[in-house]
Amino acid sequence: MFDLKEIITVGMILFAVIDIVGSIPIIISLRKSVGHIQSEKATIVAGIIMIAFLFLGEQILTLIGIDINSFAVAGSFIIFFISLDLILGITLFREDTPDTASIVPIAFPLIAGAGTLTTILTLRAEFNLANIIVAIIINMIVVYAVLKSSGFLERKLGNSGLNVLRKVFGVVLLAIAVKIFSANIQNLF
Repeated sequence: MFDLKEIITVGMILFAVIDIVGSIPIIISLRKSVGHIQSEKATIVAGIIMIAFLFLGEQILTLIGIDINSFAVAGSFIIFFISLDLILGITLFREDTPDTASIVPIAFPLIAGAGTLTTILTLRAEFNLANIIVAIIINMIVVYAVLKSSGFLERKLGNSGLNVLRKVFGVVLLAIAVKIFSANIQNLF
């Protein structure tokens, strides 16, 4: 049932798509403008959104007549574009910086945004459900740690360190997008 290799793979994919490290500048600016970010609340709400979408997303697709392989291929395109965002710095999916640091801008769309939810359904076509849940929980622990220590990370990594991390995860994400596309495109024809 539980497969460590799958958990690590799914965990890395979600880590790259959530891009919590790349979101540190946004988190820092939110913290400066409103004073305090509710890390626990934002993390729990984002985790609930992701797990709920993991279970209900496929039923929603079935309701509108889309199969999981079609969604996975479409999701691979989204992951591809997110990877280009990370590698080239092309801003495709970012929202404007919100005025408050409530649940809405942090939990959704910053952590559990459209790219993350699409990726979760795409992963469901490839990986075991239990392994995805474990990977989501592990990522939420990482998200919580980053939210709690964003000031410390900003000082230690600096802008160049954050940029290197974004580019590395962008390349990993690009390779994963190609893998998901090639694994699901054949099932459409």
